[in-house]
Order: sequence, then structure tokens, then C-alpha cells
Amino acid sequence: GKWHMGVNCKSRRDHCHHPLNHGFDYFYGMPFTLLNECQGTDDPELAKSLQDTYWLYTQMIILAVLTLLIGKLTNLFSVKWKIIICLAICGLLYFISWFSSYGFTKYWNCILMRNHDITEQPMDLEKTTSNMLKEAVSFIERNKHRPFLLFVSLLHVHTPLITTEKFLGRSRHGLYGDNVEEMDWMVGKWLLDVIDKEGLKNTTFIYFASDHGGSLEAHRGNAQLGGWNGIYKGGKGMGGWEGGIRVPGIVRWPGVLPAGTVINELTSLMDVFPTVVHLAGGAVPQDRVIDGRTLLPLLRGTVQHSGHEFMFHYCGVFLHAVRWHQKDSGTIWKAHYATPVFQPEASGACFGRGICPCFGDGVTHHDPPLLFDLSQDPSESNPLSADTEPLSDTVTRRIGKAVEEHRKTLTPVPQQLSPHNNIWKPWLQPCCGTFPFCWCDEENNKA
Repeated sequence: GKWHMGVNCKSRRDHCHHPLNHGFDYFYGMPFTLLNECQGTDDPELAKSLQDTYWLYTQMIILAVLTLLIGKLTNLFSVKWKIIICLAICGLLYFISWFSSYGFTKYWNCILMRNHDITEQPMDLEKTTSNMLKEAVSFIERNKHRPFLLFVSLLHVHTPLITTEKFLGRSRHGLYGDNVEEMDWMVGKWLLDVIDKEGLKNTTFIYFASDHGGSLEAHRGNAQLGGWNGIYKGGKGMGGWEGGIRVPGIVRWPGVLPAGTVINELTSLMDVFPTVVHLAGGAVPQDRVIDGRTLLPLLRGTVQHSGHEFMFHYCGVFLHAVRWHQKDSGTIWKAHYATPVFQPEASGACFGRGICPCFGDGVTHHDPPLLFDLSQDPSESNPLSADTEPLSDTVTRRIGKAVEEHRKTLTPVPQQLSPHNNIWKPWLQPCCGTFPFCWCDEENNKA
């Protein structure tokens, strides 16, 4: 399915970020993310957030090159031609990135891969999900006699909400609801049915979850395309608000875990890794801090509480909020150090920007932090103060101490979302033809 963790580092074929270079034995899916451009709709998604940035850097570099060139030719100051040429090349790259964001995104980013080979560029979205599910079913059938790990990341329910005709108009919640219903059918009729048919039902641990809450900014006209987060504030990409991080978690393991049990404990998608290691009979690495906790004791009922006392909620590399599950009282506190500036102010989302920023003028910093008691106020609508909560200062200090301890475990890494790393690099572009003429359809050829 959808990988979206990068592909190449230094050349078009080094595949340093590819799934096969990170522990997986087989990959079939989309190495990047799903965008409106992949469907060819009129409302570009990638372009909306990047075009202005690319154009700004293009203008700045062109201005710098012209200034240096005039200074060089008029002998106002001395500068090497090499510097002017390098700057001009950078400006050209930013210009190409800006220009390509208007039309080439579909051809260069909407691609399908099997292992290291591109099989479809651009991909046919109408067939992509069924192709991915066929591959998943085939994988299960090939590996049914031995232990296996299958990770399926569906393109549902992500804009542009590709839905087959069979499910269009079935839901009372519009296109998003149709897409959810189709995903439900796909998981049940494709994946769970093959598990049952192959006699693997009682020996297979299945975990179904989402990576974030609904995207409130996703709209087409008056239609909401990004889901609904109920009573919870905020949504996707907002750092710490509950609406962006509270997601469904459903586990199935008949014969081992009792059906119908509801566990109201704090868990995290980071728990998947140690849980899988535990199931496989392995041991997690001891040479680094592992943030996840195995879910098995909690699911089996051998412990009553999650192993997470504190959880740290980031927006990019910026810590926005911290949650503290106070074990002795059962109270769940949440401290917000930064919150996004909604546009319009009372809208509950960043409609003006399309997505909430993580830093700069797009966030409000809070010192002392905004404090909520989630056990009493899950909607995060009433911040606590010393006047309304006698424990507020004590709780804030304890959370602050946890942040200090947490930061000691962190190792600085390069900023992956820097302008340099976001600029389009033609020498890294996956291409199944002769660059820049990148298109192929091995899926149809095979059929």
C-alpha cells in the first residue's frame, strides 16, 4: 500500500528509504502519498502548499544572481563565477520545481512499484486499491504455512476519496462515507475472508487502526471530505489536539483474546513494533530508547494499565503537547505548549492555509501551558488555572520534568522538511522510462 517514507538518497536507483531497505521482504504499492493531482482534479493539493514557497525561493535566488552578476560586470565587488553559476542552477531547480508542481506531479509522483521496479507511471487510481488487495491476498496464500507479517496501508480514506461505482451514493455522509463503507467491505471481504478461508483465523493477530484523525481542511465546495472527529477538538496535522490523534483501534485474535472487550487505556501506533517483536518471540533492541510498549499484556488482561505514563505529541519536530496518565488517581492531564492559529479564528481548523503549520506565526505558544483534565473535559474546551484547579501548578511542573527527561533521550537528526530536502531533485526522481519521459503500464501488459 501507501509507503510515503521516501525512496532514494543519492541516485535514482539507490532505494535507501525503500521498504526493502527497512526490513520488509516484499513491497507492492505507492512509494509516495495520494494527492488530488493523481486523479487529475481541478483542486491541486501538493501545489497548493508548495507553489508559493517554490516561487518565493526562485525570486530570491534570481535577485541574488542578478545582483552578483551586475556587481561582477561593473567591478563593484569581486565574486567567483562558480558561485554565480551554482546559485543560478539552484534558482533553475526551484523554478522547475515550481513549474512542475502545476502539471507533472501526476506523472512523477503518482506511481506504483513492485519491489524496486515501477509497474505503473502514472497509476490508474480506479484499479490501484484492488491491485493492492490482490497482492495482499496472494501474499497470504503464499505464506500461509509459515509465520508472516503483512502491513496493508490502504489508499482509502484519503482524498481524493477514490470510490468505485458500486459504493457511490450508499452512505448518508457523502463521498467520505462512501469511501469508508468501501474500505470496510474491502477489509472484510478481501483480507479477513482469506484469513478465515485459509484456516488462519485463530492463529493470526490482526490490528486495524488509522494514522490520524479526520482532516478538517479537506473540502470540495461545501462538502466535507476529511471525516469527522466528533466531540474532539482539531484534526489531522494539528500537533496535540485530540481530534487529530484519537483514532479507532480494533484487535482480532479469536481463541486468544476475548471478543467484545473494550479497553479504555492509552496506547500508541508506536506500540505496533514491540508488539510484533513480542509475537515473533524476539527482543526489542536494548541500545536505544524504544517509545512503544507491547500491547499483549493489556489485551490479555494480565495488566490493567498501559505502560505509557507520559505521551509526547509532536507537530513535525516541534513538541506541541504532553499527556500524563496519573496512575494513582486515574486522571488524564494534557498540557499544550503550542497550538495552531485557526483561520478563521473560531473555525476550529486552518482553512486559510489548507493545513496547520507547526511553528512560526502559525502557532500560539503557551507559557504556562494550556492544561486540561481529559477525564472530565475530553473536548479540551475549558483550560484549567490555579483558580479552577488547585493541582494545576503541581501537574504542570511534573509534566515539565517529564519533558526534560524525554529530551535527554533524543538524538538530533537532519531536518527532513527543510527547503533543501523538499526541493525537487531530478537525479532522485523514480522513472520507468527515459527521464523526463516517465510513463509505463506493466500492470496492463502483464494482464
